[in-house]
Amino acid sequence: MNQEKKHPSLERANSRRKQVLDAAACCFSRHGFHGASMAEISKTAGMSAGHIYNYFDSKDAIIAAFVEQNMERVSNIMHDLAQSDDPLQAMIDDVEKRVQECLDPSIWAVPLEIHSEASRNPKIAATMQAADQRSRGQLFAIVTAAREKRGLPAGEDLVEGRINAMIAMYQGLAVRHVHNPGVLNPGLVDGVRTAIRALMLGE
Repeated sequence: MNQEKKHPSLERANSRRKQVLDAAACCFSRHGFHGASMAEISKTAGMSAGHIYNYFDSKDAIIAAFVEQNMERVSNIMHDLAQSDDPLQAMIDDVEKRVQECLDPSIWAVPLEIHSEASRNPKIAATMQAADQRSRGQLFAIVTAAREKRGLPAGEDLVEGRINAMIAMYQGLAVRHVHNPGVLNPGLVDGVRTAIRALMLGE
């Protein structure tokens, strides 16, 4: 009975947090991290600034929530990858989908702002680095096991290097989109697929 009473409250709190995050995403995209005030975020969210502080005590806390949100998205991808019969081939087959995600403004716009803020805010940088370490750890285990299964070299430095190269390529797509909005085409997808195949299946 107590759980039934608590559930609606938890659901309401999660809904409110999402409301704030959606508003913050709009404000960060329009004005950048520093240009978006808590007052503007509260106005966009349709709630008082005092109410927002019930869920996030600062803009840094909002950014930390975005990082965690992205971490959950990546963890879901890692989970699906780990369940695949051939994770390396699955990564190659999924290239078009991943490229489109990386070039989707609703996905990359806020992360670009967070990357910029992390370059000068040690607290945000530490949050991002911790999330990245967790994601790389998951991917490292998957790629190492998959390469060993294929009889391919799977030394720690080799796998770590291949993973970092792949991540750098995907993360860089958002920057390419800023410089060249028309970057998405079959040639780009084919080029990324060729690179992923070489990184994951190459000796």
